[in-house]
Amino acid sequence: MRDVVPVLLLVASLSLSGCRPIPATGEDQPAGQVITIQNKGSDTMVNLALAWAERYEVVNPQVRVAVTGGGSGTGLAALINNTVDLANASRQIKTEELETARQNGVEPQEFIVARDAIAIVVHPSNPVDHLTLQQLSDIYSGKITNWREVGGEDRPIVLLSRETNSGTHVYFLEEVVRLGEKDNKTLFSPDTLLMPSSEGISTEVRQNPNAIGYDGLGYVTADQKTIAVGVDPAGPFWQPSAETVNAGVYPIARDLYMYTAGEPSEAVRAYLDWILSSEAQQIVQTLGFVPLVETGK
Repeated sequence: MRDVVPVLLLVASLSLSGCRPIPATGEDQPAGQVITIQNKGSDTMVNLALAWAERYEVVNPQVRVAVTGGGSGTGLAALINNTVDLANASRQIKTEELETARQNGVEPQEFIVARDAIAIVVHPSNPVDHLTLQQLSDIYSGKITNWREVGGEDRPIVLLSRETNSGTHVYFLEEVVRLGEKDNKTLFSPDTLLMPSSEGISTEVRQNPNAIGYDGLGYVTADQKTIAVGVDPAGPFWQPSAETVNAGVYPIARDLYMYTAGEPSEAVRAYLDWILSSEAQQIVQTLGFVPLVETGK
């Protein structure tokens, strides 16, 4: 078992209109000076984080949230080195990252800010419409190499994955390729093409009828086909959606996280509280992710 990180599912209880933000560093801020919160990490979350940041500048003009991507590992590394206020991650912090953080005097605090489904995507012309988790594991580990073996045409399977620094890559390896089994050491096939971004996977899937990829639900476009996923070969099989994630039936679903280095400052806490508001969670829904609270729409 890995060390436990305090998990906080935020409650939007802070009235933003009545709070006076202070710098993310915790130092006093001269009246009228803008506070900047440095936010870095997950590429899956970057569009969502940018949309939140843009809206929050309207909600609280005293605060600017500077968002950059680079992957979950990059964001967590910056947090461990105390160079960001918030790290975005599409996976939980690893045991070794947590140990390094503590060696640096940093005690990461974990906040769940949204949910996501990882969609399995193929070219629209691909006749395969459902796969089991075991079939996906066998495909991505190289045991199944031809679409004919899973009910498709006699074509080689082209494997697409995010790069290893991606939290989505780590999650997919652990929960799909290794089927969530702690002692399972199965690896991605060496023939897997590592793509630098979600857009890279989308582009390749659109132009390659033999390709299979995986991506956060918010990055799936209408010109890709999503595969229904199940556990039992006899079914049922489920398409990724907010409804199937919230119902607990879609088998490749995950939480999305923000991490702070210890207790957040007042300004960061106010921002995190706002993220759980109906207004901010509506942005989650609009961008194709799964909100944590009822948005009323």
